[in-house]
Parts: sequence; C-alpha cells; structure tokens
Amino acid sequence: MDSSAALGAPPDVGILVRRFQALSDPTRIAILASLRDGECCVCDLQTTLEAAQSRLSFHLRVLKEAGLVTDRKQGRWSWYQLVPEAIESLHGALDQLSAGRRVYASAPPTGGDASYPSPAAVPAHAPLPLLNPDAVQADGCCG
Repeated sequence: MDSSAALGAPPDVGILVRRFQALSDPTRIAILASLRDGECCVCDLQTTLEAAQSRLSFHLRVLKEAGLVTDRKQGRWSWYQLVPEAIESLHGALDQLSAGRRVYASAPPTGGDASYPSPAAVPAHAPLPLLNPDAVQADGCCG
C-alpha cells in the first residue's frame, strides 16, 4: 500500500495512471473478477480463464506492478489476491472525478500532452475529453 493511501490522501497521479492502465485489458479485468471472492492459485486461474500460464504470468505481473494484486508462493504454485486498498483508491479517484474534485496529490503530468488541462481550467460540470463520446473519432482515436 502506498503511504498516501494510508494517510487518507489521494494517491500520486503516477500510481493512478499505472492502475488504470492495468485495467485496460480484458484478460486483466477477468483476472480481477476471478480474485474478487478471495485468493486464487494460478492453476485455477488457468482453468477458469482458459489461458496459458505464460499469458497469465504477463498479465499478473502487470497487475502486481500496478499494486492491484499481491502474490505468495506455496510449493510450486503462486497464489494471488486483490489489494483492497488499491481497488478503493480507484473507486475514490472515480468518485472525485464524478464530483468534479481534484483527483491527484501531485502536479498533473507535464510534457508532450498539451491537451491535458489544469484542474482550475476545467469547470466542475465539464466532461472529461476522453470520456466524452463525441470526442472519439470514427476510427476510435480521440480528436
């Protein structure tokens, strides 16, 4: 668990980005759904998701690096479980976005993305550009 979550503060924007990126794949969503009822062995995930061990290992590593799951070894198998605090941080970030509040504890990303508005420049009622269906072009790319 990151220290900002322990203090009740919003997580760093970098942590949120990694966590939301980890959710961008259907296999990883399926893994998280399989883990919502408790710890699960990789062998059970292979059966449930009908996925090869190498494919699952890649996706589990992404989830682990994002802090969404933890693992432990028992014999030759790895057992995975959700990190409730990480899932709660995502809930909290989405709740804050829907309420029009600032989500991140650190400064917004800087650099090549000039389309990223400062929090003060976006009215609370304005839709987020990437969540606005009118902002998506026919080819699926944002305008």
